[in-house]
Amino acid sequence: MEFASYMAGERWSDHPECTHPLLAFLARGVNDFTTDRGRQELATLVPSVVGLNGDSPAVDIAIALRVAVTALGSVSESRQRTLATGVIACQRALDASQSDIVWAQSLIAQAEREAPLAMQWAREFCQRNQPRAPISFARAGRAIVSTAVLGAAQACIADQDALLKEMLESAIADCEALLGKPERHSAMPAPAKIWNEKRVSAEL
Repeated sequence: MEFASYMAGERWSDHPECTHPLLAFLARGVNDFTTDRGRQELATLVPSVVGLNGDSPAVDIAIALRVAVTALGSVSESRQRTLATGVIACQRALDASQSDIVWAQSLIAQAEREAPLAMQWAREFCQRNQPRAPISFARAGRAIVSTAVLGAAQACIADQDALLKEMLESAIADCEALLGKPERHSAMPAPAKIWNEKRVSAEL
């Protein structure tokens, strides 16, 4: 995200205005929990998030749903239940906002196939625990993303880095589908160039 702020010509920050807040939150989490070796591969994704922003409520829902379903089949049972509850929350937010995410139903169906018991538990839990007042999905989205990232990082699988990268790549693709792919100017410095400049500066 710091590289993204630099490429966008903003003040050096890991909270750049050029990137959707929840997507940036996901990117910071993936970066933090990825190994040093895997982090080098994330640099290639930096240009994709520059200019990828918008105020449509569908974007928050799409990001949260994507990461929840991507991680669902790999995380521990307790986190499966939490993420399944997140999937239900995304489904309800979609219905309430009437947002048009054409791939949402296929993702929800995927969740049902990969974790049927967790999804059943989540439906029963949500029926028993109806909120007394509307909950901001922006806050719920961050909770879903946090659970998915931490669950993926601690999953008992061969390659956590690959799962984390898949979550981020898929979320970026979904944001591009909803917001349009931002144009990358030829004057933008390459991520590798930025990395080398910052490394040399730090050494000096």
